[in-house]
Amino acid sequence: MQYHDDSHGWQTMLDDPPIWRFLGVLGDSAGMELLRRLDDELSWQRPSLRLYGRDHPVPRQQVWMGDPNARYRYSGQVFHPTAWHPAVEALCRRIEALLEEHGTPARFNSVLLNRYASGEERLGWHSDDEPALGPDPVIAAVSLGAERPLRMRWRDRHAPAFNLWLPHDSLLVMGPGTQRHLQHALLPRRLPGLRISLTFRWIHPSVP
Repeated sequence: MQYHDDSHGWQTMLDDPPIWRFLGVLGDSAGMELLRRLDDELSWQRPSLRLYGRDHPVPRQQVWMGDPNARYRYSGQVFHPTAWHPAVEALCRRIEALLEEHGTPARFNSVLLNRYASGEERLGWHSDDEPALGPDPVIAAVSLGAERPLRMRWRDRHAPAFNLWLPHDSLLVMGPGTQRHLQHALLPRRLPGLRISLTFRWIHPSVP
């Protein structure tokens, strides 16, 4: 995958639709401390999703967090957010400031945290295109812990799939149009180590 750095330290991973990566969001030691705190302090859950008439526990743990009205409907369920953890809310403001500096302003009122105990835990193919996210959402994902690749593929399959590696303390920003044109997945790999991702988004509060 070819990419280039701009003058502000952002790496352009894809031009159209725009996908950027930024390394060193918090600093290595601060990122590891946040990883430890989130692992210890959050009430991690493993919800089940109903597919083809059967309930399947998701192959990872997660927490939905955000403003009280940021309810999220996914796979026939409505997820009600837990209150912001202070460190996560501070990280959210940090991401918003970075995006402002980059000339891509965005605001977020919620975050999905996924905890992967090892490389065997995974996230299946999907796009973040639920109606509550709006037509062209900006999704900002912070990775803490073990480095893993996010697999990307074009919806119309006009070009080969590709990997975007997500090292510790990195930020991946999927800009407008990404969810319309691409799907992504975190496929199982024999890679050791805990990884926690924080995917910030704006939920339009219309779910009853």
